[in-house]
Amino acid sequence: MPDKTEKKPSKEDLLLERLDRMEGQLQTLVKAQQSLAELKADISPLMNSTVRLLINELGMVESGFQLEDVFALIKQGMRNLRNLTQGLEMMENMFELWNSMEPLLKSAVPNLINYMDNLERKGVFRTYVAMLEVRAKVAAHYDAEEIADMSDAFVLMLSMLKKLSDPQMVDFMNRILDLPMGINLKGTKPLGPLGMLSVMGSKEARQGLGVAMELTKALGRLSQG
Repeated sequence: MPDKTEKKPSKEDLLLERLDRMEGQLQTLVKAQQSLAELKADISPLMNSTVRLLINELGMVESGFQLEDVFALIKQGMRNLRNLTQGLEMMENMFELWNSMEPLLKSAVPNLINYMDNLERKGVFRTYVAMLEVRAKVAAHYDAEEIADMSDAFVLMLSMLKKLSDPQMVDFMNRILDLPMGINLKGTKPLGPLGMLSVMGSKEARQGLGVAMELTKALGRLSQG
């Protein structure tokens, strides 16, 4: 029958096994150290250039930078922390307002541009510019006191313009202005008493006399206030 007893490893075998494990760990440490050395060699030029750049930049601000300023800034910020919080809240409210108004502005701004463009095409702005030039000419010829003295006359002129805008007045003025175009001055002849009597027999002459009498009555009412 085979011997079932297991052979125990000797001390030499255990020592060799432990030495093998230590050798593997040492190789791992050596590889890690080599990787770190390679990484250091790669990073060293970059770090050197970064340090030189940082030194140069700090040298540029050295004259205007003091450590006390940092502490003063920190203390000032701590004193005004409530104001900073309120400022941030106001900014947040402004952003919320902007987000609410942005859709409205997207539709309102193009409409406003179109409206201004229509005014420009109609010459409204040119009219305003001409009015400003007129005001400049008036200011060049008259001082403020003289313009104040003429204010009553301006009000009277506005009142007259309001009366002239009445439809009956407009119709009357148009008819008066159309009269000269219907008169043939080249065909007029001298008239004596008999000629006047013959002309008075026409319907148009009698209507003209009626209009003249109405105007005469109106002129008579001027004297009555």
